[in-house]
Amino acid sequence: MITAARLTLLLIRRTTDRATLVLPIVAFAVVTALALTVFGGARFFFAVGEEDLSILYAVLGTVATILLVVPLLTLCGAAARLSTRRRDDRLATLRLLGAPRRMIAQVTVLEAALLALAGSLLGLVGHLMLVPLTGLLRFHGEQLGASRVLISPLGAAGCILGLVTLATVSAIVGLRRVVVSPLGVRTRQQAARFSVWRVIGFAVVLVVGVFAVGSLSGRFGPVGLIAILGGAFGLTMVVLNLIGPPLVRVSARWMLRRLDRQPVAPRLLAARTMLDDPKATWRQVSGVAMTSFMAVFGGVGVAVSSIASAGGDGEVEAQNQMIATDILTGVLVTIAISFITVACAVAVSQAAAVLDRRDQLVSLHRIGIPVSQINSARLRAVRRPLLLVAVGSAITAAVLVFPLTGAALLTQPLTLVVVGLALLIGCSLVLGAVKLTDPLVSRSRSGSSASLYL
Repeated sequence: MITAARLTLLLIRRTTDRATLVLPIVAFAVVTALALTVFGGARFFFAVGEEDLSILYAVLGTVATILLVVPLLTLCGAAARLSTRRRDDRLATLRLLGAPRRMIAQVTVLEAALLALAGSLLGLVGHLMLVPLTGLLRFHGEQLGASRVLISPLGAAGCILGLVTLATVSAIVGLRRVVVSPLGVRTRQQAARFSVWRVIGFAVVLVVGVFAVGSLSGRFGPVGLIAILGGAFGLTMVVLNLIGPPLVRVSARWMLRRLDRQPVAPRLLAARTMLDDPKATWRQVSGVAMTSFMAVFGGVGVAVSSIASAGGDGEVEAQNQMIATDILTGVLVTIAISFITVACAVAVSQAAAVLDRRDQLVSLHRIGIPVSQINSARLRAVRRPLLLVAVGSAITAAVLVFPLTGAALLTQPLTLVVVGLALLIGCSLVLGAVKLTDPLVSRSRSGSSASLYL
């Protein structure tokens, strides 16, 4: 184990392509900073003193935390997958030099843990910098304050330990897909298959969700309503993620059938990229589905709260108005953090894709494909699934809440503005994150990866 640790540190120091080291560290730093801030701020919602509001705020805080944990885990997974190609080349070199299989596994796991630990420690510093800004938010008629957002040392240690554990487990799982032979390393690949049963399952879950929202929500109070909406939302998201990759594959094949339009090269490259790994393509944009869901649910929820605050005596009206304001603030904060997380995940995933396809980029450059067309293809490969998931998830969310709200609330100006801005800002951030990785393509096309990993 000591030999493996020394070898890991040596390989890290000898790495000439710093992007493969810096990008995972930055990604884990962003995950840690946002996660610590979210968990620290969530404590406030479990400490509301009023008995009639404590359960409502606790449920709202739990829902918001769960909604934010999912994109954070997506970003964490993107960071863990970033060094896949570097891992394969390094493992192949070590194997050819005679390193035993056990040492190769130890080096891979140790490096993943070290990068995650370094990023998490930087993220802790980022959390401390975000605390004063987050403390300015107002909930329950008062500012949160820095003391309510600052996470405890035990909580910070637990979060960092959890992220390092996730990175380690991801490395171990990744090794199961790698075949280490005496002559090198190769990765097992399984072609994704389209399943009609996934589409049928999505339709069934959507119908059940509509029925549950329409028939059961009136029998419970606000907490029960939130629980029903959350359950329908969660099940729909799970099934939507199951049918997403097949839809990406169908969309890519449709692009290939329309190659008679110009320019041909970007469209062909984009379609082939989507067909090569539909799951990875969907994974990059799946976070936008959650933000679209949140935008629809949040916009409708704010509209309902605003209408409900019109009746009752002065004290009840003031309380309802405070709840409506807190819901609006929570929705905006949740969407903003989710946007930032999704944009970071897309940037990391695109960087990983560029590093993983470095040899292909070099080959395309040598046969005369301009960098502009390569970047255009990368943008197309993200833009089409992005529009599909953004519009599709918003429509699905509208169908779920329709039995509860009707067409009147869904067409309220506030609802339309929230949904429209969410889609516009979310799609713009994702596409902007893709453009941020264009310089990495220019660097990668000028040389092969053989000399850049060790």
